[in-house]
Amino acid sequence: MRFRRLQHVSLAFAPGAQDKVRAFYGTGVGLREIAPPSTLEARSVVWFAAGADDLEMHFFPGVVDPEHRGHVCLEVDDVDAARRQLEASGFAPYDATPIHNRPRFFCRDPFGNLLEFTTIVGAFR
Repeated sequence: MRFRRLQHVSLAFAPGAQDKVRAFYGTGVGLREIAPPSTLEARSVVWFAAGADDLEMHFFPGVVDPEHRGHVCLEVDDVDAARRQLEASGFAPYDATPIHNRPRFFCRDPFGNLLEFTTIVGAFR
C-alpha cells in the first residue's frame, strides 16, 4: 500500500443540528458546503470542501466526547483574524503551547469537537 494523501475528516454533531454545523463551519469558518453523495442524503450528513486538493470535512449525527484532545487542524491565512471571527460569533478560542513559526489556537465547535487553527510561516524547528 502507498499512502497518497488525506482526503477527508469526519466529525460528529448532535442529531438534528445541521443548521449549527452550517453556521459554524460555513459562516464562521468560511468553508464551502458541497452536496454529499445521493446515497448518503438520508443520513442527514453535511459536507464541506476544505481547501486545496479536494480535501473535505464530513459531519454526521453522532456522539461527541467534549473532553477528548483529538483534533483537526485547519490552516488559515490569518490566525488572528480567524480568532477574532470566532470570538465575534460567540465562541471561546484559547491558546496552547506555542510552536515556533506556527501561531495557533484551539476552539471547540458547538458540539464539542476540538479544532486547532494555525498559520504556517516557516519550519517549526
